Amino acid sequence: MNWADETHSKLRKKPTSQAGAKHKRTVVLETKSCDFKLYENKNECNFQLMESNQSKPGLLCNPEGSQRTLYPYVTGTSVVALKYKDGILMAADMGGSYGSTLRYKSVERMKPIGKHSLLGASGEISDFQELLRYLDELVLYDNMWDDGNSLGPKEVHNYLTRVMYNRRNKFNPLWNSLVLGGVKNGQKYLGMVSMIGVNFEDNHVATGFGNHLARPILRDEWHENLTFEEAVKLLEKCMRVLLYRDRSAVNKLQIAKITEEGVTISQPYSLKTFWGFSAFENPTLGAEGSW
Repeated sequence: MNWADETHSKLRKKPTSQAGAKHKRTVVLETKSCDFKLYENKNECNFQLMESNQSKPGLLCNPEGSQRTLYPYVTGTSVVALKYKDGILMAADMGGSYGSTLRYKSVERMKPIGKHSLLGASGEISDFQELLRYLDELVLYDNMWDDGNSLGPKEVHNYLTRVMYNRRNKFNPLWNSLVLGGVKNGQKYLGMVSMIGVNFEDNHVATGFGNHLARPILRDEWHENLTFEEAVKLLEKCMRVLLYRDRSAVNKLQIAKITEEGVTISQPYSLKTFWGFSAFENPTLGAEGSW
């Protein structure tokens, strides 16, 4: 018999006294200290319970009882993607920033989803991992039908939109911006989903800082007949600008390709850079103010 059983058997015995015990003792288990206390009457016990409940408000009335994600912890920066002649190309660096500290330098932020889709994510890395678990379950469920069909990029994009919007409505969002590209039956598909479920399709997309610095370059130089080599050079140009201007970027990136044949993700590599620009050497020259 263990401690709990022995204690329980003792408590079940009726208390006795020489006078015959006109009343029963009430037993209260205080969960904070795990001590048993005996009270001589029920009123004393109720008073102690009421006092305990007032000092420890429940979940519904406790402002600290339920919390939401207020700020991401380990984050990845921009993802840039575009359509080219034969499929979709996507690029992302491998940095993971803990606040403003570049803590991790080998974080993969692009993953194949099923047979026809490729997903890239910026934002909170742990939320991205949670999304990948959702998608693993979705793909497994789809495969269990064994009907000769499989989810395409449009279906996966719609699913991600609903997931992100649902979490936003719960005021507990997944802190990511997602890029979803793919090819199925000869049709190229490229879209993105924001943290609150805003989604769209386009010929080229970018998340994070890339929305401001990479997309203007893509608008000027992209065309639908880009070869693979031209598309890679264009993506590298965008990633180089982001490396110069984004403090969270790291010079270690991957480029992923998805075509009818499937997904190929390159080995990590670095870009050739030039830091001899006069504005880089003396950035405050001619600037106004104390900074």
